[in-house]
Amino acid sequence: QVQVVESGGGLVQAGGSLRLSCTASGFRFVDYAMGWFRQTPGKEREGVSAMRWSGGNTYYADSVKGRFTISRDNDKNTLYLQMNSLKAEDTAVYYCAAGPYYNPKQMRPEWYNYWGQGTQVTVSS
Repeated sequence: QVQVVESGGGLVQAGGSLRLSCTASGFRFVDYAMGWFRQTPGKEREGVSAMRWSGGNTYYADSVKGRFTISRDNDKNTLYLQMNSLKAEDTAVYYCAAGPYYNPKQMRPEWYNYWGQGTQVTVSS
């Protein structure tokens, strides 16, 4: 049974930091790309950052470059998103996802077939 579970969201002041975690099970990680998306009410789901589980280069949306860092711990089957210098516009529900296709230049939700339930990140200004 596939499970994708996010944690680490919360309320933080602008300029602060949060680290999101995503623990996955039930599929072969090395065959998948892992990514973080975010969504606010009335807007489409936006790709934030992605990487192949096997390593290599990473993708970041322009809006988070230099502030967010994606990483993984193979031993713990866990994906992370370190978010620094948070802004009010980073407020969203953040989702972890896994899919068979990785593109270093963009992310599309339809490329990902396993999703977590989401974790709320709220940045107060």
